[in-house]
Parts: sequence; structure tokens; C-alpha cells
Amino acid sequence: MSLADKIDKARLPKHVAVIMDGNGRWAKQRNLDRSMGHVEGVNTVRRITEAASETGVGYLTLYTFSTENWNRPKAEVDALMNLIVVAIERETPDLIKNNVRLTMIGDIERMPEFASTRLRKCMEDTSHCTGLTLILALSYSSRWEILEACKSVAERVKTGDLAIEDIDDVVFSENLTTKNIPDPDLLIRTAGDLRISNYLLWQIAYSELYFTTTLWPDFSKEDFYAAIVDYQARERRFGKTSEQVSEK
Repeated sequence: MSLADKIDKARLPKHVAVIMDGNGRWAKQRNLDRSMGHVEGVNTVRRITEAASETGVGYLTLYTFSTENWNRPKAEVDALMNLIVVAIERETPDLIKNNVRLTMIGDIERMPEFASTRLRKCMEDTSHCTGLTLILALSYSSRWEILEACKSVAERVKTGDLAIEDIDDVVFSENLTTKNIPDPDLLIRTAGDLRISNYLLWQIAYSELYFTTTLWPDFSKEDFYAAIVDYQARERRFGKTSEQVSEK
């Protein structure tokens, strides 16, 4: 029996965020070039997007390329940019077929023009889809995002559009790249590292964290279902007591 059968569809995480780690280690274990790990990781993206869509998850955010990744060797960065674009273009017809809408968050202006232009075309082509929203965090870091939000809020105060006393969680969230996207209920990180790596720091304040030693290229649909089953076994209190939660 698949773990999918154990999932309570009435208590699904609305938004799942993933740190896709382990592509390089997967390739190294097989004496392959690092690029082959990224290629295999793309196959996992397709697999997990299908699993999320089939399960009924509303939003899936994938940490695809961080601002820190720009510091990697130029050859690897160029190969990654090309791989991301080609893979998304190749998958766009299936995204449309499966009613999946594609969007992006991050410092997109920093990306090569060929990449941002072609990815925006894929976003336009899927903009009518109403099922799963697939969010690629590209050229993204949470510190960058928070700093940009602070600048935006400060500018509104400077121009008199916003009073300092009116700044709250809601106002600040509206200035993040994830505006109109619910905060993640579940954050999954593969490959064994127990850290957040500058990812959605504001948004995951009350997310459930799930860590696995499985490398991203090996991460299966069953692994994804296992994370959701584990999530559903947890009590989400949001600062309240167990008794208060049970009173609902």
C-alpha cells in the first residue's frame, strides 16, 4: 500500500516548501560530473510536482537557485541556468496539461536575460491554470527579500503613503516577493543538513520542518508522501496550549 493512502485529504498542508539538496553529492557518489546530479535533480522536480498536484497541495515552492549560488564556478552557474530554462520549457506542456501554474520569486533582474525572458514566457503560458501553483525560488535569498521589503516600506513612509504606527505583520508581508501566497505549512530539506540556508525566513515562522538524509535525485513520491504523513501526525499549536487547540 502506498503512503498516499494514509494521507488525510482534509488536513493537507496548503503550501509545501522544499530545499532541494544533494545533487552534487549524488553525482560524486557515482563518479559523475556535478552537472549530472543537477540533471537527475530535474527529474525529481517533475516527480514531486506530480505528487503534490495529485495529492491536492495548493502551493509548492522549490529552492532552485540562491543568491549565494552566484558564487559557484562560472561554468557550473552557466550550466545550471541553461538547465533550468530548458527543463522548464520542456515541462511547460505537461504543466498546462496538469493545470499547474508556474511563477517565480527572487532577484530575477540579476539573471541572464535569456533565462528570465524564456522563463517569463513559461509563466505566461501557464497563467490560466488553476490547480497547483509551482513557485521557483530563483536568485533568491531571504535576507535579500527582507531587506528589499524594508526599503519598500521605508519608501512608503518617506512619501507619506504609510504611517510608522500602521506597519504590522500584514503590511510587511505585502512587501515580500511571496505577497498573496500563503506561508508554508511544511518545509522539507533533503540530503541530511539541518539548516534553513537563508530560505523563506519570515514565512516559515510556524512551518513544520522535515529533514531527510535522502539526496534530492533519489527523493521519490513515497518520500514526499512520508513527509506529509509525518506532518499530519504533528500538533500545530501556533503558540497556544494543546488544550486550547483541542477545544476547536
